[in-house]
Amino acid sequence: MNFQQLRYVRETVRRGLNLTEAANALHTSQPGVSKQIRELENELGFEIFVRHGKRISALTEPGRAVLGIIERVLQEADNLKRAAHDFSDQDSGELTIATTHTQARYVLPRVVGEFKRCYPKVHLTLQQGNPLQLAKMVQAGAADIAIATEALDHVPGLLALPGYTWSHCAVVPARHPLLKLGALTLEALAQYPIVTYDAAFSGRTHIDAAFAARALAMDVVLSAIDADVIKTYVELGLGVGIIAAMAFDAKRDRQLRAIDCTHLFHSNTTRVAVKRGSLLRGYAYDFIELFAPALNRKLIERALAGGGELYEL
Repeated sequence: MNFQQLRYVRETVRRGLNLTEAANALHTSQPGVSKQIRELENELGFEIFVRHGKRISALTEPGRAVLGIIERVLQEADNLKRAAHDFSDQDSGELTIATTHTQARYVLPRVVGEFKRCYPKVHLTLQQGNPLQLAKMVQAGAADIAIATEALDHVPGLLALPGYTWSHCAVVPARHPLLKLGALTLEALAQYPIVTYDAAFSGRTHIDAAFAARALAMDVVLSAIDADVIKTYVELGLGVGIIAAMAFDAKRDRQLRAIDCTHLFHSNTTRVAVKRGSLLRGYAYDFIELFAPALNRKLIERALAGGGELYEL
């Protein structure tokens, strides 16, 4: 039994039981993967996978039990490597952050700037996607930290901690009729076409819920994952934009005006997620604390050790 065999089993499951895709991901051959898995099964004395001819179709019952052990063994092996690096070379290495466009564009530049000044030798990578994609990256070990507003707090195997809260605002061209109202209402918003986020991003669920609670129809003529795209189409007169308040910059968005929506939609919480059982490098804790000062290393380690408990700001 060796680590290579365990990695082949794990990758085969991750690739939907497709041996060819698993082999490609591991930079080896499909027959080699199949042979190594067979040798592991022979050593264990039972089959990990159900087969129909040469094709794998499912995990066996003992295979499901073994998979959990394999995941833990490989994670602890990775933790051992990280611990060695942390003690031997504390100021260099790699850190991958999985995040959404809104966080990467409007929140993280300050954090990344400060982090690189503290750790110039750390190679930092930003991976972007929707919240579920980000969660899967951390689950699979392809990213160390995920940062997003939606979906992270109910993902098995992840610890998601609150980073900060924020609200939405409406954006309209200068001299738009909505600017003449004393306070914006949902009824007034419902009179105009809406340009806002895709359903998976940036608190869209709270926007939908607010309109639904008042039985108001929301005419979303365009949805996007990017606040800059939303603002562009608002400038073109497509409709009223609803974006994260942090994404409006009066100096850059000179053609637009922002209208406060704090009273219309529930506030949103952006969370930081890490994989349970993983050992973070020291500089990873520092990155998280730069992003959310309330999330210091001691608190995160306590939360990781505390099972399912989450800490609220």
